Amino acid sequence: MAERITVGIAGTGCYLPPRKVANSYFEDFLETSHEWIAQRTGIEERRFAPDNEATSHLSVRAAERALEAAGIGAEEVDLIILGTLTPDYLLPSTACLVQERIGAKNAGAFDCNAACTGFLTALHTAEAFIAAGRARCVLAIGAEKLSSFVNFKDRSSCIIFGDGAGAAVLTSHEECGQGEILRSALGADGSGFDFIHMPGGGSKLPPSELDLSDDKHYIGLRGREVYRFAVKYMSRMIRQMLEGYPDEELSLIVPHQVNLRIIQAALERLELSHDRVMINIQKYGNTSAATVPIALDEALRQGRIEKGKLVCLVAFGAGLTWGGTLIRW
Repeated sequence: MAERITVGIAGTGCYLPPRKVANSYFEDFLETSHEWIAQRTGIEERRFAPDNEATSHLSVRAAERALEAAGIGAEEVDLIILGTLTPDYLLPSTACLVQERIGAKNAGAFDCNAACTGFLTALHTAEAFIAAGRARCVLAIGAEKLSSFVNFKDRSSCIIFGDGAGAAVLTSHEECGQGEILRSALGADGSGFDFIHMPGGGSKLPPSELDLSDDKHYIGLRGREVYRFAVKYMSRMIRQMLEGYPDEELSLIVPHQVNLRIIQAALERLELSHDRVMINIQKYGNTSAATVPIALDEALRQGRIEKGKLVCLVAFGAGLTWGGTLIRW
């Protein structure tokens, strides 16, 4: 049996559209206020991409920045895996559009949809390809243009989401010398499929005039159920990832930026201080599959991750899905 290859993260990158949308934007057409949104979610603003840009455009910019950080040319990439719930098209995959635009002429490409767990699913899959010797360099991306799929008449959901993309370049740890992936895990429970759900647009309910008039092509949330699920699985995945490692080895936790209250509740369960957690939801809102790679890239560029110490990535989302990855930087 061939020896398993240890995998590392050679570089990261992210991209946020330039348009900042403050909470006050929603006051013109919803019964809400900046204070109400900030108190309940922790969000102060988010980014919206322009109408002429899609998820692929955001992905390309994040991918190019990650490749630059890794010092790797696009032609060296063997595979591109893009986690998203907002693809440009139902077919082809958005990863194929990214492959062509960045010039990764030697790469295979496909999308994965695990909602907010999308980037960790892409990361886990990328690690498996390299560890098995099936690829040398893999680009994992989490990207969303959620502003195209939110119902701006629904106060409970439209205030939450934003657009953005993040990416990571994976190679063998021997080659890159940093970001060693120690363990990863993924989970799912389809019994909660309708906690976070977009009923229309698929094969069960194809697009139609009735579908559009009933707002079934927008994302819907069951807030209380999502809160309980998210707090439970965030704390569970952090415990699972850090099991067997002393507390002083932890440098930073990078969680899915779902809601500040959820993050705080999970931290209370774990008795962790906020200075060991990367939080940027106040600036970008919930960008679904993009939140973890954006936060990871920002943490690295801000010098918040200590060399040789542990970084724990955790996410959870529609499906229901959840995942975690432990990295020694």
